[in-house]
Amino acid sequence: MKLEPTPQILPLFPLDGAMLLPGGQLPLNIFEPRYLRMIDDALAGSRLIGMIQPRDESETGRPELYDVGCAGRITSFTETEDGRYLINLTGTRRFKLAEELAADTPYRLGRPDWAAYEIDVLRDNSVDDIDRDVLLDALKHYLDAENMAVEWEQASAAPTEALVVSLAMGCPFASNEKQALLEAETLAEQAQCLEALMAFPGGEEDDETPLQ
Repeated sequence: MKLEPTPQILPLFPLDGAMLLPGGQLPLNIFEPRYLRMIDDALAGSRLIGMIQPRDESETGRPELYDVGCAGRITSFTETEDGRYLINLTGTRRFKLAEELAADTPYRLGRPDWAAYEIDVLRDNSVDDIDRDVLLDALKHYLDAENMAVEWEQASAAPTEALVVSLAMGCPFASNEKQALLEAETLAEQAQCLEALMAFPGGEEDDETPLQ
């Protein structure tokens, strides 16, 4: 396995509801000047940025952050005519935010504790303990309750790890629920968390919302 770099300082991108997991794909439309600068700097360095959720809204523009985030590698990059960046992040590994650093950059910087989620660079054998039938049955009931649509054949055929990651990232759970999924250490624990969340659907999504 090719190991991704583990920089000691990581640019932080606080974004509510945008949760990244190792192996997941997260497309982003970057338009704020501070984050355009962040992408420029990341492209010139490790190509890694730390996706992390804010705990709440802040009038100062610097909300408190959750303790756990996930590094994403910029794997595609396009600049639009109006100066935006369209990027795709591929999740590499999770980190615990050891501390936030004083920065002279317009974006926030943190010191990641990579050791907190070493399982992300190892074989997670718990995937073999996931009952796909139970997970897919929970998904079916959740979709029915939320009046959502999904490519069922594609979901059923997906490898178990990809299925768990795509559901955790794609289902419209609340921010704190997504954070619980992110912090669940193993794939089996994430699957159990998914089953619990899908058992109590809620929200106000539009009819027939496609699940990405």
